Amino acid sequence: MTETPRLTPGDTAPDFSLPTDTGETLSLKELRGRKVVLYAYPAAMTPGCTKQACDFRDSLASLQAAGYEVVGISPDKPAKLAQFRERDALTFPLVSDQDKSVLTAYGAYGEKQLYGKTVTGVIRSTFVLDEEGRIQRAMYNVKATGHVAKLRKDLGLD
Repeated sequence: MTETPRLTPGDTAPDFSLPTDTGETLSLKELRGRKVVLYAYPAAMTPGCTKQACDFRDSLASLQAAGYEVVGISPDKPAKLAQFRERDALTFPLVSDQDKSVLTAYGAYGEKQLYGKTVTGVIRSTFVLDEEGRIQRAMYNVKATGHVAKLRKDLGLD
């Protein structure tokens, strides 16, 4: 299995400018000065990704109170992301990385194990960025269920 390069604390987060679920463009540089939780998920409206997105939605107020902005990233088209946002009342931006270049730059796209087989796809990951756009935490192969609670604990919010 080919190892995808991974980001580590202290690395500069790869910049991006991607279309969102609302049809606008979100650039990472627009979020400078704020802490960011960027989470990568495989596919909108699937059971695990829905659970994870709803967990972030339900924790958004406390994350924002602690100074964090939440952004979800997947290879889904903006129209599908808009359906996801509407269906599950998501209240944070979802960005579309259809060519997977940003996911690859973050080490969140590549070979992974799925049901005992090696496949290529989105590696469910979460990145915590500081106000200057540096990686504080890079968590790969996270679980869809329970991850947000663990993240909140790791960030000292619980």
